[in-house]
Amino acid sequence: MTGARPRAAVLGGSAEDIEAAFYEAQQHGDIEQLMSCWAQDEDIVCVHPDGPRLLGTGAIRAAFEAIFSHGVVRATPLQVHRVLALASAVHGVVEQLEITLPDGVHHALILATNVYHNAPEGWRMASTTPVRGAHKMPRI
Repeated sequence: MTGARPRAAVLGGSAEDIEAAFYEAQQHGDIEQLMSCWAQDEDIVCVHPDGPRLLGTGAIRAAFEAIFSHGVVRATPLQVHRVLALASAVHGVVEQLEITLPDGVHHALILATNVYHNAPEGWRMASTTPVRGAHKMPRI
């Protein structure tokens, strides 16, 4: 990517900052901001619920572009459990998801594991693995 980096790239303060920018990008359908949250590494991984394992920036970008072509993703973190190490952070997130697809609006609870790495450009997402959760809010 060339030129000025979107908002996420200048945050860099913490994994929490990148996570907030990631969810904001989904809610606005902003593919550039969303991709700037990811590490500059072809080993990054994304697995959408019931979807294949997406490896690398090209596959992840294409998947989110397809999702955004139907509208924005309203994923709201309800609960977050964070584990922080020197150069990595793991966030277990319970999300309330609202997404518009060709057949209408869908709601679900999603359980996501988001992994962040403190890369040379600052904290960036290395992996996200969201799965469908229970229909009711789990007790954590």
